Amino acid sequence: MESTHNAAAPEEQFAVQCRGVTKSYGTGDARVLALRGIDLDVRPGELLMLVGPSGCGKTTLISVITAILSQDSGNCEVLGRDLQAMNKKERTRFRGSSIGFVFQFFNLLPALNALENVSVPLLINGQSRGSAETRAREVLAEVDLGTRLRSLPAQLSGGQQQRVAISRALVHDPKLIVCDEPTSNLDHDTGRSVMTILRGIAKSPGRALIVVTHDPRIFEFADRIAHMDDGKIIDVVDGKNRERTQ
Repeated sequence: MESTHNAAAPEEQFAVQCRGVTKSYGTGDARVLALRGIDLDVRPGELLMLVGPSGCGKTTLISVITAILSQDSGNCEVLGRDLQAMNKKERTRFRGSSIGFVFQFFNLLPALNALENVSVPLLINGQSRGSAETRAREVLAEVDLGTRLRSLPAQLSGGQQQRVAISRALVHDPKLIVCDEPTSNLDHDTGRSVMTILRGIAKSPGRALIVVTHDPRIFEFADRIAHMDDGKIIDVVDGKNRERTQ
């Protein structure tokens, strides 16, 4: 089944558009082709889930989309920017200003409280501590953590830590958010609560979410689900009725 089934029509707007993207590791006999001609569209206002077996290329693909890795060939445009046309400094700046990350293991700094953890991206981008913390308070309040600003990660539940991580991903108002297994360390009810928050975020004007997951319990939250295998997108289906989208 060809990956072109998930391509958007030419007149559609997109947050991410990949065409024929390849990526390999190693050389000679040790060369491994991780991506084998990826075509993928992610539209503004949607939550797209990326699923598939371990080792199929999901992590490599999101690393290319978020400008952490460079593809070998093909084209990848993110938020209207051609990633291959950027130098290393431009890619770093683009990542810091336009993309938010939510990780499986939260990746919170243990010595910093919730307010300080959420402020970090803004401080890195050059904002003053006062303005960074003001914005961090606003975002934490939006995820019902306004009373836990001074709590260290160890003093928070797993679900609360993930909400801090989501707040950190949102604080600089990125237009693309990438989540890597955001519910795998959470129980069912907490995972659904986190996905409800992420689903609401995806509906913000001009924003898109990519969620990498092995958790079938949360598939219902997706607008579309892209299935990967052996370095290719093999199918894209509607998140609600599981019918293939074109």
